[in-house]
Amino acid sequence: MSMTASPWWAKDRHADRRPFLVQRGRIKQRLRSWFEAEGFTEVEAGLLQVSPGNEAHLHAFATEAVAIDGRRAPLYLHTSPEFAAKKLIAAGETRIVDFARVFRNRERGPLHHPEFTMVEWYRVGEPYEQLMADCAALMRLACETAGATLLTWRGATADPFLEPERVTLAEAFDRHAGIDLLATIAPSGEADRADLAGRTRAAGIRVSEDDTWADIFSKVLVERIEPKLGFGRPAILCEYPVSEAALARPKPADPRVAERFELYACGVELANAFGELTDPTEQRRRFEIEMAEKARVYGERYPIDEELLAALALMPPTSGIALGFERLVMLATGARAIDEVIWTPVPETFSR
Repeated sequence: MSMTASPWWAKDRHADRRPFLVQRGRIKQRLRSWFEAEGFTEVEAGLLQVSPGNEAHLHAFATEAVAIDGRRAPLYLHTSPEFAAKKLIAAGETRIVDFARVFRNRERGPLHHPEFTMVEWYRVGEPYEQLMADCAALMRLACETAGATLLTWRGATADPFLEPERVTLAEAFDRHAGIDLLATIAPSGEADRADLAGRTRAAGIRVSEDDTWADIFSKVLVERIEPKLGFGRPAILCEYPVSEAALARPKPADPRVAERFELYACGVELANAFGELTDPTEQRRRFEIEMAEKARVYGERYPIDEELLAALALMPPTSGIALGFERLVMLATGARAIDEVIWTPVPETFSR
């Protein structure tokens, strides 16, 4: 918040935000009813975890537990309820949903907030394509509840009553950047950094000498692909390279890509889904790669949750997804920024 802006609790500003907040509550009630009708059990993952997640570019809020005798141990506010949810699935749950409060550091802006609500749900024994149908249903439900016919964001619109466009990463790279993405990935899944760098430079995108394959992939995605997604109708971007899907299982038909998709509307990412990886050995290997990259870039790493890896060995085939609840509310109600759909926004600690 700038020195001249009124705080969120000022009466005039609250009056402006209140219609969005009331709609937020109505949308949450409708979504809860939908999940109940689908046979889901609502769960509540604990916020404090031994590991907040093991993705290189996710940043957590750290704290510590203090025993009666003064001993101390690190804990973290989770960045997702995923690890706890998978343990519940190992315990025997088959359809669960969590309207989870989650926390991510280094994130603030019109689409980002340090504390937000993530709707995360899991279907045991069902293909991850079913989650695509779930997303379509929830977008329609949110609009119907808000009395809207379109999802909107900064002048862009998407019709949730149209079937979402489905495009693979390979198709998107070819269509929007002229890059043959899969040609840079060996059948083993090993990515060729030099090959992708050359193709990306030829497409007119700057590549630095110290950019990794993942860095280059992200540049193309952010500069050429994401700005084109979800206009007119929602879009599902699927079949990510395995190296960009640390928690997803490979597709049987092509092990170079994973069962991962992201949902977009009006250029805004709304959800991230996986056919869940349940191989604990492979999951440990991927976590270690992610934490090595985190240490290289940010000089820190998070612990690996050994109980999660033990649970994966017992976990049946499962599909799971996380949807940004406030983003969906924003697009359904026409709110301009995420702070407008959060009842009590986190104070802005740093001056602009």
